Amino acid sequence: MQATTQQNPVLSKSALAGVVGGLAGGIVFGIMMAVMGMMPMIAGLIGSSSEIVGFLIHMLISAFIGVTFGLILGSRARNYTQGLIWGLVWGAVWWVLGPLVIMPAMMGMPLFMFNQMTLTSLLGHLIYGGVAGLAFAWFINR
Repeated sequence: MQATTQQNPVLSKSALAGVVGGLAGGIVFGIMMAVMGMMPMIAGLIGSSSEIVGFLIHMLISAFIGVTFGLILGSRARNYTQGLIWGLVWGAVWWVLGPLVIMPAMMGMPLFMFNQMTLTSLLGHLIYGGVAGLAFAWFINR
């Protein structure tokens, strides 16, 4: 007997829209990070110092954050205003999780360090979230 699986098309479209939004936000934020020389630090998460490796890791993380946005908040981000607002919220959440908790924990650094770099990172995460949320809303409504 063969098992059948039924896919939820709304959930699938939200996940795909989340990936699209995440990659769009990731490109914009990635350019900012590259200009600031941050890619080698991102590459350091896997023991590399390559800017290309850093950018690829950044884009994978961006896609993951985007898909989780689509699955968790996608039903609330169905137009540009909602997409922007929820994207900004999601960017702020990931600013706390990423550069304040996960990244320092992985690199043996103190958690919740507030300095010029982490404050600049807040701006980048908000820009990421805004772009991701707007791209999500665009994709979900096209």
